[in-house]
Amino acid sequence: MILMSLVSRTNASIGRSFRGLLRANILLPIAGFAGAIAVWWLIALFRKEMMPTPPEALLKNLDFILQPFAIRGPGDIGLGWLLLASLRRVCIGFLLGAVVAIPVGVWIGLSRYAWLALNPLIQVFKPVSPLVWLPIALAIFNAAEPSAIFVIFITSLWSTIINTAEGVRNVPKEYLEVAQVLEMPRWKQLVKVILPASLPYIFTGLRISLGIAWLVIVAVEMLTGGIGIGFFVWDEWNRLNVSAVFLAVFVIGITGLILDYALATLQTIVTRRPARS
Repeated sequence: MILMSLVSRTNASIGRSFRGLLRANILLPIAGFAGAIAVWWLIALFRKEMMPTPPEALLKNLDFILQPFAIRGPGDIGLGWLLLASLRRVCIGFLLGAVVAIPVGVWIGLSRYAWLALNPLIQVFKPVSPLVWLPIALAIFNAAEPSAIFVIFITSLWSTIINTAEGVRNVPKEYLEVAQVLEMPRWKQLVKVILPASLPYIFTGLRISLGIAWLVIVAVEMLTGGIGIGFFVWDEWNRLNVSAVFLAVFVIGITGLILDYALATLQTIVTRRPARS
């Protein structure tokens, strides 16, 4: 009887845990999306002349959804190709930014003089709107493609630099004292102690920078044109195809979520600790 009672309690506990997990990870997000769609539907009922309802938007976008890599002619290609073009620009600009930002952040974190020299510069440039950099980039490169990558690069720097420097400054003193007792050379302390201890901060900065980069590329492509998800939004709006704009909103949002999840997964693999969502 005691054994059966224990088994029953265990099964009940597992059942409650499963139901709680189901509610937290599946039902609540579905409820959130359903609420957003309901608001969209309600607004569409009052703005019928411009706003499609969700079913109408779905029907009008079936061709984009079912044939994302179709090539119908010059300037008329599937949404998948446009998304890949934007992702390529973001990846190039973001990676270039990371290559510069991480060493600069480490330097600032280690050197008080570097911090005093560069922190005012960072604080001045950090709040500058990304689109302000676009005319400067166009003046330098005189072409849309490198200008878009430059804007991604420059706006990807600040969060990674600041978080990396913060991570380096917050390395526990005990770690550094042990390294000194072991008479580690400075470069070895950097590689074996400082960088590994700073990785959570570095990845936090990288995730913020990647989110900013994906946000910025849409706005930049709306202004520079060419192939990309941002230009797709602007082009469809000029055609008064609001249904396609709603599709782009979902594609941009889901892609941003996937990018952040991929970087969080990489953080978990590298640091061997779960990443904070």
